[in-house]
Amino acid sequence: MKLKAEIKKESLDVEIRMDGDRVTAVVGDITYDLEVTEPENGVYLFKNGGKISEASVTPGTAGSYTVKVRGKATDVKLIDPKRLRGSGSNNAHADGVVVIKTAMPGKVVRILKNAGDEVAKGEGVIVVEAMKMQNEMRSPKDGVVKEMRVAEGQTVASGEVLTVIE
Repeated sequence: MKLKAEIKKESLDVEIRMDGDRVTAVVGDITYDLEVTEPENGVYLFKNGGKISEASVTPGTAGSYTVKVRGKATDVKLIDPKRLRGSGSNNAHADGVVVIKTAMPGKVVRILKNAGDEVAKGEGVIVVEAMKMQNEMRSPKDGVVKEMRVAEGQTVASGEVLTVIE
């Protein structure tokens, strides 16, 4: 998965590949081969050779996170360039039906809106955990949740439709 990370107004290319607990992360020109565990929600242990680092991650809004390592907190914003392609103007979905899909395989951890609920543009609808990070999926328009096609705890595939907004 390729992402852009914004840290202190600096933009970095990030690529993450997972194989079980093994993670290969390419940040800029540096490659890290890590073993990652999550001993408790939002706390991660990164094992790199003989060195172990702990990071706590607190989700914010719209892809932003506060990452704390060795007592130092850093704000990080993750951007998935694939989600930006073809997004058009702010009124791209003003009329008609839209669907919210997963960008990668994951697990539904929280449903914030149910079928029949009104939703405002930018309001959270569902939370999916992928790659040990929780992502709040937001409505691209004002409308009503027509269908919720998944349940909390359900595993979802990449590109799967989670909900329909009309």
